[in-house]
Amino acid sequence: MDKILKDVGELLLGAIPTAVLLLLLWTAYSVLVERPLHRILAKRRELTEGAIIKARADVAAAEARTEEYAQRLREAKSAIYKAMEARRQAAQQARDEVIALAREVAHQQIREARSALEQDMAEARADLQTESERLATEIIQTVLKPTGAISAAAGGQS
Repeated sequence: MDKILKDVGELLLGAIPTAVLLLLLWTAYSVLVERPLHRILAKRRELTEGAIIKARADVAAAEARTEEYAQRLREAKSAIYKAMEARRQAAQQARDEVIALAREVAHQQIREARSALEQDMAEARADLQTESERLATEIIQTVLKPTGAISAAAGGQS
């Protein structure tokens, strides 16, 4: 058993330089590679999460601007429709005024034509009255003329 313990002791003594080298290698790896790598990865994660947060904020801002644009567009359309309606009403009112004026002019012309027609009818009646009186007088004179004048007139012709 002594020999086994002696062999184990020698093995352990021979393993000390390897363990020291392994410890140095692990320390060098930790200082030169692992810590900077963790710092870089943490910074990258921070930048990535920051970029994601910034992207979300940008998307939210873009959505807000899009909604604001849509609202302005709706307001502009509403204003345009109101202006078009106002112009249409103004045109309708102007058309109604023109129609009313045309109707008034037409009614005035009809009244004037009726008045002229009634005046012409009155003149025609007066002329007819005068002509009928003249014809009646002429007929009466012809009928009441002495009969001798009629016979002479009738005899002279035969």
